[in-house]
Amino acid sequence: MAIKNYTQKFDGVVLESNLVTRDEIEHAVKQVPENLKNAIKQAKTNIETFHNAQKTLKIEIETTKGVHCWQEKRPIQKVGLYIPGGTAPLFSTVLMLAIPAQIAGCKEIVLCSPPNKKGELAPEILFAAHLCGVTKIIKAGGIQAIAGLTFGTETIPQVYKIFGPGNQFVTVAKQIATKHGVAIDMPAGPSELLVVADKTANAAYVASDLLSQAEHGVDSQVILVSTSMDVIHSVSDEVEQQLEVLPRKAIAQKAIANSKLIFVETDDLALELIDEYGPEHYIICCENEDLYVNNINNAGSVFIGDYTPESAGDYASGTNHTLPTNGFSKAYSGVNLDSFMKSMTFQKISKEGILNIGETIELMAEAEGLQAHKNAVSIRLKDLK
Repeated sequence: MAIKNYTQKFDGVVLESNLVTRDEIEHAVKQVPENLKNAIKQAKTNIETFHNAQKTLKIEIETTKGVHCWQEKRPIQKVGLYIPGGTAPLFSTVLMLAIPAQIAGCKEIVLCSPPNKKGELAPEILFAAHLCGVTKIIKAGGIQAIAGLTFGTETIPQVYKIFGPGNQFVTVAKQIATKHGVAIDMPAGPSELLVVADKTANAAYVASDLLSQAEHGVDSQVILVSTSMDVIHSVSDEVEQQLEVLPRKAIAQKAIANSKLIFVETDDLALELIDEYGPEHYIICCENEDLYVNNINNAGSVFIGDYTPESAGDYASGTNHTLPTNGFSKAYSGVNLDSFMKSMTFQKISKEGILNIGETIELMAEAEGLQAHKNAVSIRLKDLK
């Protein structure tokens, strides 16, 4: 009931049920144009290809004669996917989260997304969710959706890990969820993009990339870093021209107002600035691409060259667009196949093996004052000698 009440308060709609039915999914599938369905399917193929390639074999080794150790990965059984709605229902995020979840083998894939004023989810979101094997779809957004996934309700299963971007409120709600035993993918807030460009860059291309990120929301931030004032002026002019014809001009304009065009005198200063900022999206439009690839440690996803727009990664190149923001790329990776799995280690020790390492264990346990640890080995060694 609390979820429905908050949905009424924040989304302005009264729902009889927040669970999406099979009939609603079938109706939504019919509403999506065939050309868009085909585009989504092509993107799905590329994303599957890239994430399937991330599968790793079992790691197995004999560390000492008779001591066999190995590592295997297991899927997280229950995951929650948060898909933003708001001014732009991000059905592409369904692909980015549900595809690796399905490849990993997650048994329950629960999707939450805010309904519109009619109490519906965008047909594209439902089509993508159906295509990618989502097991349950819930009409709920914002902090109430995160709460439902954290604690569980009559219709929303409690999950073990929550994925997906959102505004600052969703980001904080996800961080609170971790205090209640639920893992999250990363702190992923408002979107960011940083472009580094030199005199060889195409100003129109650079401006289009900056605006592609600025139109996400008024709290998005885009940065241009350049060693050329001519480039900065050219890109600034291009941004103004391209901005005028954007349908989401009002949103992009506010984001641009919070963004920066930064001149630096040397490549070294540029590299230092970029690495300290740790952008979510990092575009390199420079003659010396290798310099700006090999000397950066902190970025969510990197786009190299004039023909690699950030929007390619958002939709169809195959990489994942759910990425750390706000400098968290210094410690977090973007979503990948391993995000939906956990590693388990195994060991099997033979009689020969325990004889080989037994004394080592005894000495270390005794030095740490843990007599029972020592005894667990000593009792076995006594039987073998």
